[in-house]
Amino acid sequence: MNLRPLSADPTELRHAFACFPSGVVAVCGCIEDEPAGMAVSSFTSVSLDPALVSVCVQKTSSTWPFLRDLPRLGISIFAEDQATACRALAGRGDRFRDVGWKRTVEGAIFIDGAAAVFDCSVYQEIDAGDHVIVLLKIEALRADRARLPLVFHHSEMGRLANSHGRTAQGLPLLLVSEGGAALFPPVCS
Repeated sequence: MNLRPLSADPTELRHAFACFPSGVVAVCGCIEDEPAGMAVSSFTSVSLDPALVSVCVQKTSSTWPFLRDLPRLGISIFAEDQATACRALAGRGDRFRDVGWKRTVEGAIFIDGAAAVFDCSVYQEIDAGDHVIVLLKIEALRADRARLPLVFHHSEMGRLANSHGRTAQGLPLLLVSEGGAALFPPVCS
């Protein structure tokens, strides 16, 4: 196996990271009665006791400084049909203009139709290079196992689809891009 040394140009590293499919979540809260949030593809379950999840946020984020001190944040796992909402929350300007959402009394905001939602509080922040790893303590949750997640792979959004008419319980699953091309199993070169 011939490995190449890591170069100063981050492009090759980004391409390598893109070989790993991930889900995409919205991290949202209410600031002065207005929704604020962002899309994040680096979401991970961390611990059952205490119940923790993590997201990684770029230090250059203009949104995170406003969200970090809120008493509650809503984490919404985008469902397969929510690519438009995901793009809106990843963009600039009024991210919530065409995105349906609900607010809790504590100020967590959830995206309508999400596959799962977590009502969280910030547990800890860890400095990590050009990002901050944010550990979030889960205070409450709801999951709709009938909703499949939106998947991010090779800088494209896709969905899980059953192959050969198998049920979700029968696996295997394919990753299909919005354009219909099969993306999974991933082949990284």
